[in-house]
Amino acid sequence: MALAFAATTGWADWPQWRGPHRDGRSDLAPRAAWPAALKPGWKARIGVGHSSPVVAGDRVYVFAREGDDEVASAYDLASGKRLWRQAYAAPYTMNSAAASHGPGPKSTPVLGGGRLYTFGISGTLSCFDAASGGLEWRRSFGDAHRTTSPAYGATQSPLLDQDRLILHVGGDGDGALMSLIAGTGATGWSLKGYGPGYASPVVAELDGVRQYVVQTQSHLVGVDAATGRALWTLPFATPWEQNAVTAVVTGGAVVYSGLDQGIHAVRPRRQGDRWTAEEAWRNDALSMYMSSPVLDGKRLFGFSHRKKGEFFCLDVETGRTLWRSEGRQGENAALVAVGRDLLLLKDDAELLVIRMAADTFAPIATYTVAQSPTWAHPVPTAKGVLVKDLDSLALLRLE
Repeated sequence: MALAFAATTGWADWPQWRGPHRDGRSDLAPRAAWPAALKPGWKARIGVGHSSPVVAGDRVYVFAREGDDEVASAYDLASGKRLWRQAYAAPYTMNSAAASHGPGPKSTPVLGGGRLYTFGISGTLSCFDAASGGLEWRRSFGDAHRTTSPAYGATQSPLLDQDRLILHVGGDGDGALMSLIAGTGATGWSLKGYGPGYASPVVAELDGVRQYVVQTQSHLVGVDAATGRALWTLPFATPWEQNAVTAVVTGGAVVYSGLDQGIHAVRPRRQGDRWTAEEAWRNDALSMYMSSPVLDGKRLFGFSHRKKGEFFCLDVETGRTLWRSEGRQGENAALVAVGRDLLLLKDDAELLVIRMAADTFAPIATYTVAQSPTWAHPVPTAKGVLVKDLDSLALLRLE
């Protein structure tokens, strides 16, 4: 079965984690050529964090940290002028093992129905009016769980599926995947028994059943969208329980990966009331850690932490490696497809462009896009490429 994407919003820009279809692909038309250099547009100091910007029409929305506050803001896409700002107290100390990543936030907001939803690093879920910035509702989940975020902070990006907000809340060993009424924040259903991971959910139709697929703290799970019942579950544990890769669903198969665990594909199938998820293939030569892959036809592109960072392309039907780049590319990279090309933004602020049809790793353009680390996804827009660095957001023009 083909992947069924959530209808997030009537705006056709970049309204959520990994774009309009939650798969790292832009709806912009293919570019005939890429310029020799990107021209500076505007730049705004917005605060720290790894959260990616989201775009609707002529506005860009960001979620960041200023001191002990988490801040949601809206900016004019053309000029960079701030239109509104909302802050709330959210002091947070990052686990010492990940101190270099800072105190977040790391979750990317989602836009839909005229609202902006944000999920803070300590587990605070907020809903703002996208036009005015007014707070509509807020929940923190501390009354239901021992802790409100896992060891390295809440990083999951909410999924908006029609009138439902899907999110895994709670902390290590004590969480719940929840369906919330988007307009009010009220609980629809709640699936307990799994601690949250750092990966984000996707919606798919598998064997005729609409479901949410997500990596939890130590499992890969498919959950019935209507009832919240776990349909199928596979144990999947990585070192330090850091499941962080958003799954890709294609042709009835779920592709997933994790730190030092290789890349796997399984086919969930229904047999009466029972579900199984049989292995389709696995590739142990490659493995993903914090970077999620992008699919183009039968080719899956990704960034492996092996060899101190390498880009790769594999056949998604067989798992066979088609090409690998040289190693030492960096600690992380965010991948975004625009037409026939793939943007690769490394954490050292180098942006590469490759042709997805190429038989080898051969960048056709290379740009330096910031002077500080870049962990958020670049966002291609009709005005240019949005890049979030350590504490600023910049629009870089392609003309």
